[in-house]
Amino acid sequence: MTAELVRGQNHPLPESRLEIRVSAGHPLLACVTCSDDQGCVRGEELAHPGAPAVPGVEVSRATTDAPRFSVDLDAVPTAVHQVHLLLALPDGTAGPAHFGATAAPFLAVIGQDGDELASFTITGLEAETALVAVELYRRQGAWKVRAVGQGYAGGLAQLLGDQGLPQARERAAEIQAAAVAPAPRTEPAELRTSGAHDGGYTLQPPAPPAPQPPSGGEPTIPQGLSGASASSGSGVSDTQHPSAGAGGPIDYAHPRRRSAPPPPPPAAPTGEPGQPAHPVAGDATGWSMEERLYNQIWGMFEDFARSVAAYRSAVEFAESRLDQELDQALSDPRSRIGGAGDAARAAARAKCEELTAQARQALDRDLAQLTAESDVVEPALPPAYARWDNPVWHAYRVPMETPMALRLGDLQLPESPEMRIPFLVRLPLERGLWIDSGRGGAEAALMLDEAQLKRLAMDCAVAHATRLLAVYPPGEFTVHAIDPAGTAAASLAPLVESGVLANPPAAGAQGVSETLAKLTQRVDLVTMAVRGGAPDALPPDLDTAEQLLIVHDFPHGFDDRAVTQLRYLADEGPAVGVHLMMVADREDASAYGPVLDPLWRALLRITPVPDDHLADPWVRHAWTYQPPTIPPGSAVLRQVLDQVTAARRTWGR
Repeated sequence: MTAELVRGQNHPLPESRLEIRVSAGHPLLACVTCSDDQGCVRGEELAHPGAPAVPGVEVSRATTDAPRFSVDLDAVPTAVHQVHLLLALPDGTAGPAHFGATAAPFLAVIGQDGDELASFTITGLEAETALVAVELYRRQGAWKVRAVGQGYAGGLAQLLGDQGLPQARERAAEIQAAAVAPAPRTEPAELRTSGAHDGGYTLQPPAPPAPQPPSGGEPTIPQGLSGASASSGSGVSDTQHPSAGAGGPIDYAHPRRRSAPPPPPPAAPTGEPGQPAHPVAGDATGWSMEERLYNQIWGMFEDFARSVAAYRSAVEFAESRLDQELDQALSDPRSRIGGAGDAARAAARAKCEELTAQARQALDRDLAQLTAESDVVEPALPPAYARWDNPVWHAYRVPMETPMALRLGDLQLPESPEMRIPFLVRLPLERGLWIDSGRGGAEAALMLDEAQLKRLAMDCAVAHATRLLAVYPPGEFTVHAIDPAGTAAASLAPLVESGVLANPPAAGAQGVSETLAKLTQRVDLVTMAVRGGAPDALPPDLDTAEQLLIVHDFPHGFDDRAVTQLRYLADEGPAVGVHLMMVADREDASAYGPVLDPLWRALLRITPVPDDHLADPWVRHAWTYQPPTIPPGSAVLRQVLDQVTAARRTWGR
């Protein structure tokens, strides 16, 4: 599966021969620098269009809107420990003046067999004209890729100077002069959007025109069947592009990305002198309000993480300084006579309290601004991003397009429990979900008995499945359920009674076997059709919608064959539109030992109670995950499911 990286995140590279493709929609200049274990770069270890190769790496010979890096890690000299892939805007062209004036560049790391190993969208750029896109580096004898995205407003000269190259300004001028513009295309590849899945990176030939969202008639083939994929992009730690069919070009750009710069965000009202501007919902770059809100939430997430990191660092410094001053006071014999020692210790503690108070004051200022921003953003969120208690659900109607992302809950830090950041993942899902029904290390889980916790986990699964059904167009998302012993009947009742399940929940060994066999066969058929470039060869009765399988009470009622099939669905299913939602306690499955480890790693763990098991990609805070909760006594779940059912009847799906 593809790993969609965010700044600071890394991913192992299992293959040595790679190609890194860039999609930007405007001309870019590609360069490479190599450094040793001390980070030192020598002048001869620089590849650019005028000298396009260094041992193991080759770059595009011209400025192009889709530069490529060809990499052979086995050919990289042993003295090289880091390979930096650089991008810069060429001088003397009619292109954008800086990266903030255009769509964010997108990079895809492609293996030798054409599979995408990792991807990175470089967002948050403004006045920068050159940047370090990604870094390939050795770690304990193996290679990894790290998403960097560090921009330089001073251009290529500043970047090369920061890399330590001598005469950086002269070298940058030589590189810009050596860049050759490519010949104009006779038929430019267009960015196309799959009608069924507007949220992922798609594979589309330049013709015929892209399918549009359904407006009556036959449903379009979903993204998994048309060779497209996407990823979660959640950015918390815990897609695969098959080959383009009959010779069509491969487009790795986001379907909503354009070659022209996006429209500017709405201007914030002018604040009082010396005061921050009043926040505005959608105050971020993007082509639509949905995309601007998505980017704004990511900005809030990063701001919160970095503000808390600065506060914690300041408090740690103050406490460290206090310890040093106390040790110094105790080690000085002169301070042991009279009140000098007491005064020194009191002064040290007062200084520590002063520094801590200053740090808290700065944090409170940042939190006040974030809270004000959250207060205007939260009411403006569309249903896919909104909490269940948001009034937007009262006016809910089944959409005709799939949104960019889905809210799975909230994230918070102990410094400000009331400040919650929406936890968004990209659609379609790149990873399945594991809803943990065990106690784990969550303090809230210790207050519940085993039966209550399992019921809560299943209720959480049904709520997530309902939200997925609610954000997809009519008939383009199908839900299956496996309940071997029938113990989840009460939780599954909303799905069963509304008629949104494809079939009644599978029970018993035979039901489990038939459901898994059906979905496994679907993954096999679609994978072969996509790789063979023949989606028309699929059986006419194949359900072309995205599929979700809810699995309850694992591993009870599952034999070894069923376990193997679940692992297969978790690994291969998301690329072709089949997603897994496991409701399980890992301790219950401990008898399987390491056999199930790949299954757990392939799924994104979330919990039915608050738990601090997620980490951000910037400073690695342990964030407390808050599951989405439905207000007590609210009928919003049934109302949404009724809307989905009515829309399906209207559209005949």
